[in-house]
Amino acid sequence: MQTILGASGQIGTELAKALYQEHTHAIRLVSRNPIKINPTDELVSADLLNAEQTLDAVAGSSIVYFTAGLPIDSAIWEQQWPIMMANVIKACAAHKAKLVYFDNTYMYEQSNVPQTEDAPFKPYGAKGRARAQITTMLLDAIDRGVVEAMICRAPEFYGPGKTQSITNATVLDKLRANQKAMVFLRDDTLRTLIYTPDASRAMALLGNTEDAYNQTWHLPCDDNRQTYKEVIAIAEQVLARPCNYKVLKKWQHSLVSLFNKQVRETQELLPRYTTDNIFVSDKFKARFPDFVVTSYEQGIRSTLLQK
Repeated sequence: MQTILGASGQIGTELAKALYQEHTHAIRLVSRNPIKINPTDELVSADLLNAEQTLDAVAGSSIVYFTAGLPIDSAIWEQQWPIMMANVIKACAAHKAKLVYFDNTYMYEQSNVPQTEDAPFKPYGAKGRARAQITTMLLDAIDRGVVEAMICRAPEFYGPGKTQSITNATVLDKLRANQKAMVFLRDDTLRTLIYTPDASRAMALLGNTEDAYNQTWHLPCDDNRQTYKEVIAIAEQVLARPCNYKVLKKWQHSLVSLFNKQVRETQELLPRYTTDNIFVSDKFKARFPDFVVTSYEQGIRSTLLQK
């Protein structure tokens, strides 16, 4: 049995598809209100903040994928992420299940220094500190032999379906709706974005690769990085119409933040938009040379033309 904790988000949904198509039909989907994705999926309702429910949800699993998300709210992240990680580690240790943790880059320095798996944690802001804390919890558990696990790290998402990211919310979703896109701070810095189906396919492959455990992996991205200006130019070709956008300056972002909590919660992420973001996934590509990474042109087309 392979179990997905936090199966209702886009990563969990795509992961369930990838596991079913390539690896196993014995899949358990766990969330507060799980819905079948494949015909043979087993559904378990559980709250990962509850240790007993988490323990029960993991029972009988050989591999557990921790893909849960939380609302972009610093207070919630600081309070709930450590509880959830502690519960998941304990449950996997108790049932001797391998753990695959889906991580992000919030703990990295927000600079143009290329990011590899051994990049130091230099979080800027509460959300970055929360992610650094729980990742360190898991690394410590691995080092102590408490659990056999791996960390699968991804940069900012873009993609179809329920994909939630700044790029989707402020650029791609708006262009699909024939609205003006909004770009944070600059439109001329290179972005490394990961296509959500690629992230899930890669994580399914890693989870079912015996020698991939007890390591950190950067999930694969197209190295032909684009600026937001270039992303919007691709969108114009795909949609066959002009695509308008506005670059939101820092003072304008601060002004909007006074009245919009969701925008306010993105303030600690702003430095990453002032410079090139170079997320390096060479380790994965060397280990899995046959894995086909979706190009930005293909991914943007699929995202914009989805029904």
